[in-house]
Amino acid sequence: MSTVWLTFHGAAQTVTGSCFLVDHDGRRVLVDCGLFQGSRDLRRRNWAPPPVSPASLDAVVISHAHLDHTGWLPRLAATGYHGPIYGTPHTLRLTELVLRDAAHLQEEDAEYAAEKGYSKHRNPRPLYDSADAEKAIAQLTPLPYHTQMMVADGMAATLRRAGHILGSATIELRTSTDAVLFSGDLGRPDHPLLLPPEPPSDVDAIVVESTYGDRNRGPSNLARLADAMTHTLQHGGSVLIPAFAIDRTELVLTALRSLMHDGSVPTVPVWVDSPMAAAALDVYRAAMAEPHPSELRPVPDGDPFDLTTLRVARTVEESKGLNTPMQPCVIISASGMATGGRVVHHLAGLAPDPLNLIVLAGFQVPGTRGWDLQHGAGAIKAHGSYVPVRAGVIALDDFSCHADADQLVAWLKQAPREPRACYVVHGEPESAQTLATRVHQELAWCAVAARDGEKVVA
Repeated sequence: MSTVWLTFHGAAQTVTGSCFLVDHDGRRVLVDCGLFQGSRDLRRRNWAPPPVSPASLDAVVISHAHLDHTGWLPRLAATGYHGPIYGTPHTLRLTELVLRDAAHLQEEDAEYAAEKGYSKHRNPRPLYDSADAEKAIAQLTPLPYHTQMMVADGMAATLRRAGHILGSATIELRTSTDAVLFSGDLGRPDHPLLLPPEPPSDVDAIVVESTYGDRNRGPSNLARLADAMTHTLQHGGSVLIPAFAIDRTELVLTALRSLMHDGSVPTVPVWVDSPMAAAALDVYRAAMAEPHPSELRPVPDGDPFDLTTLRVARTVEESKGLNTPMQPCVIISASGMATGGRVVHHLAGLAPDPLNLIVLAGFQVPGTRGWDLQHGAGAIKAHGSYVPVRAGVIALDDFSCHADADQLVAWLKQAPREPRACYVVHGEPESAQTLATRVHQELAWCAVAARDGEKVVA
């Protein structure tokens, strides 16, 4: 009987860089291939050689399009992987946007660093370029929900709805003797746009995320958001919302539409300043127009993103103008943790003014600008210079796309039987350990917080 081995090459004791290797009978499948974000030590790992020989891989399967699950694919392709990269059709459409945008931003940041001279490297270079991204995009291969695919000799993959973002999936890898299930990032059962995650399948091991593994989402803070935004806008300030381009922007727009429609927040221009976010909106709208959407809730009153004051910053000049807005407005810009992109320029322009407000719309990884802002930093570094933070800052869980601790445990409880082991990943150390302890105590399962580089029998 051949053993199925599982090795954790990322997202173990941290909430970024998802990458898991499954070995069985000489065949190798990589589950997710994410970029590390956050502290300098984590980001340096992006430059390390591949943890697995790319040429030795039979397949890659991705759970969803977010950068911490797909952002290293161009490096993998550039260093010798030429096989298929499987994901749901919507995941692949969004992944194309993510990888092209990531390559463009890295090229842009390297060029800007060279021009301004703030990099410690003589010739700053991007982690990967647009040509590398296109190589990876050419390898994307659709795998619809509930369709079993032999992704390697003796190993079949099945994707099921995860409810995290459009196209997100849990990943079941099954051999003739064993099966392992990867939760990917699990969504909230009450996601405003997406249907809930499907229950776990009948497997021998479960790898589960723990982003919110040590806490539950409290009551809605939208009233608090409305009060803070109203105060800011009525006093002539502007509101900056760093938001992931995919799903987070859609949720923020849905909430703003409701708040402005019922008068809870003044009606002002709402700018989406992210080319990728604008393109992702089109993907979401197209999915909603499909005859029988497989993962979306019914939309009762038309386009949920249709704000009469919605504007898209399509040019560099429009984006630069938002660094010092001429009138009160709301600016939604990527990235969600302010690690890069146009939002860094907006922070440099808006954070020093006490009239403005910065809204952090989800989990912030330690070491990111978003984390620093959430924890009261008096200054942040942007493009080589420190700028003071005098603007108001609030952080909300309302827009998080992750299941909280109770919801994670409730999802696991739906498993048809007890697995041999439950491996807890994609969480900071305390979060992962807290969830593992709960699973052990409440479900009486063997549950452990996985360690980076650890190899175990699945």
